[in-house]
Amino acid sequence: MARRSILFSPGDDPAKLRKAVGFDADVVVFDLEDAVVPDAKPAARGTVRDALADVFPGGPEVCVRVNPVGRGAADDVAVALAGTEPDSVMLPKTSGVEDVRQLDTLLSEAGLDCPILALAESAAGVLHAEAIAAYDATAALVFGAEDLAGDVGATRTAAGGELDHARQHVVLAARAAGISPIDTHYPNYTDDAGLRAEAERAVELGYDGKLAVHPGQVPVLNGVFTPSAERVARAQRLLAARDAAEGGVFVLDGEMIDTPQIRQAERVLARAGVDRS
Repeated sequence: MARRSILFSPGDDPAKLRKAVGFDADVVVFDLEDAVVPDAKPAARGTVRDALADVFPGGPEVCVRVNPVGRGAADDVAVALAGTEPDSVMLPKTSGVEDVRQLDTLLSEAGLDCPILALAESAAGVLHAEAIAAYDATAALVFGAEDLAGDVGATRTAAGGELDHARQHVVLAARAAGISPIDTHYPNYTDDAGLRAEAERAVELGYDGKLAVHPGQVPVLNGVFTPSAERVARAQRLLAARDAAEGGVFVLDGEMIDTPQIRQAERVLARAGVDRS
């Protein structure tokens, strides 16, 4: 399942919720957490429930970001998801595997079987990322840079070097568990060049997609996280040469090819949606 672009829409705005599914994002997140002020959350749960009922199959993956466990998640599940079932649920402020387990229990008790996209956006969340990612219901591990910077007292810079270690750790934890890593959002939604550079860096690190805070960011993200025709063609040639070599090391375009390059070629084709069967 492609998750190149993950677009947030405020859970208290019915018009924006319904409009969001038309922006070509791979995932649309109906947000009950940061996008909704505390006093508006009770009404927003009903708004999200009604919007979920209007979503037709065949569109983007529809996800609901609930509030943290112990701080509103139970009410979100009981009200916003009553009589509906989103494609996935996003859990913010995930500090450890117990948070995911508790949300999974809430969903199960409500008769729901939703994969969980867990946000690692605190020191504890990043340090426990391996266990969070390895939990059965966790389908993706999402890096949250802004909350993490606030949690550790880091000074945010344009280069972002202060969070490099955490950003790379989330990728390692997700890949070790065989799930998808999703990169943090780029806050300046008018800066396409900056967004593209950040997304290209995320691809280099191994991320599958990136959060979006504005519909205008979606085309950039979809473009960056879709392998180019040249990369797809080379991956196809590499795997064809692998098949012809019938195992072992072989040479393509003067380069010795072994297991790591084969694995990368397979990942390129999977990301491009190319079926080799």
